[in-house]
Amino acid sequence: MPRFMISASALMLVSACATTAEFDPIDPNAFVAATAVDDDYDLPVEIVERTVALPLPGQMKAIASAPPAPRLSPTQAIREGREGALIEPSVDGYVNAIQIYPYTEGALYRLYASPGQVSDIALQPGEELVSVSAGDTVRWVVGDTNSGSGATARAHVLVKPVSSGIRTNLMIATNRRTYHLELESVSGGYMAALSWRYPADELAGLTARNDRAIAREAGSIERGLTLEGLNFDYRMSGDNPAWKPVRVFDDGRQVFIQMPDSIIATDLPPLFVVGDDGDAELVNYRIRGNYYVVDRLFRAAELRLGERNQTVVRITRVQRRVGLAAIFGS
Repeated sequence: MPRFMISASALMLVSACATTAEFDPIDPNAFVAATAVDDDYDLPVEIVERTVALPLPGQMKAIASAPPAPRLSPTQAIREGREGALIEPSVDGYVNAIQIYPYTEGALYRLYASPGQVSDIALQPGEELVSVSAGDTVRWVVGDTNSGSGATARAHVLVKPVSSGIRTNLMIATNRRTYHLELESVSGGYMAALSWRYPADELAGLTARNDRAIAREAGSIERGLTLEGLNFDYRMSGDNPAWKPVRVFDDGRQVFIQMPDSIIATDLPPLFVVGDDGDAELVNYRIRGNYYVVDRLFRAAELRLGERNQTVVRITRVQRRVGLAAIFGS
């Protein structure tokens, strides 16, 4: 009985050596470590800009000449310009007790205050206050403070009138923008706080997020892949060009061919699938970053470059080994 076991073990070792000798030695430097990527990230969104129709020269038509507008005096022009730039509070603009205005360069924002009450003007988080200037510093008390710390630090400008029925203006300069406010003291009510939202910053942030999402999408080959379900039993033979794939694997329905990073600076070789009869035919595939993604499985394929004296790298899927066959060969 012991002889039989020793003979069987020797036979297994001999067969293992004979089988593994058929494969080329594996270069450890050819392997690139696989890293898991978190799938929970923002997807790109489409930013649509509203179109504004512009009159073309051929579309313009002569109109009857209108009487010239009456010439305004400088005082009237200033009054109308100021009234046109003035933005009043609205019910829809309130979030709890805070009136939120959309920020626009050059707009004039109204703040209603009352004697004995403090109105808070909250700036954008992270915005640094440079200076505050009020037209009437005798009947209006103006101060500033800060809340939060670090990235959430926020500057506040506090205003309080000493009597009702008075008006003044306020200019706030920061490291990002300038605010112009029209202050009016009333006895019937006051605004506890006002702040702004910044459409230009929101658009810039959305554009930056899109750029990051698009770059992340370009750097990943497919979502939902699990390392446990991947098959790396592929071997490469033939020529050894600079664009030789780094690794080949599949997930049971798609084949992924990872090309070296330098592939961007070289011509992309087309991929041919070799059938059972030995004939090669072009196959549809997509390029994601430096990956070829083939939406089908194959037993053999070839990357070919050139017309005469072609450079050929052959990719062959080998039988997946399990159990003792994975250790000693099949």
